[in-house]
Amino acid sequence: MTKEVLISISGIQMSGEEENDIEMVTIGDYYRKNGKHYIIYDEIPEGETEVIKNTIKVGPDVMDIIKKGSVSTHMTFKKNERNSTCYATTMGDLMIGICTNQVQVEENDDLLRVAVEYSLDINYEHVSECNIMLSVQPKGSMNFHLQS
Repeated sequence: MTKEVLISISGIQMSGEEENDIEMVTIGDYYRKNGKHYIIYDEIPEGETEVIKNTIKVGPDVMDIIKKGSVSTHMTFKKNERNSTCYATTMGDLMIGICTNQVQVEENDDLLRVAVEYSLDINYEHVSECNIMLSVQPKGSMNFHLQS
């Protein structure tokens, strides 16, 4: 895969009857090192001015999301494991727990797809069931499409 890539990240948070969807498409950098995929991109959340530096690291059965900036955290998604981390924001810190049920990685020369299913708790209270879908392709790819 090329260094410059198109990145699609979509997610669903299901809390009772309520469902919240997020979707983002951006350009970033990709490289592979020691058998792991690295995806690096910047984001500026709506209403904010400070850039958040993001690194996503993908291995055979694990995905790490590292954010640095106005939001800082290191979230680890590993199948059948529970991980806790601090989610630091400008409004204060939250202790989040991630209990990962599934991590599926599909890769070939021009595509990396990762699907993660997990339960989320905030300050030790269950909040929602969640999905993340990540798709990474070379920037010039004609087959780029969002996952649903």
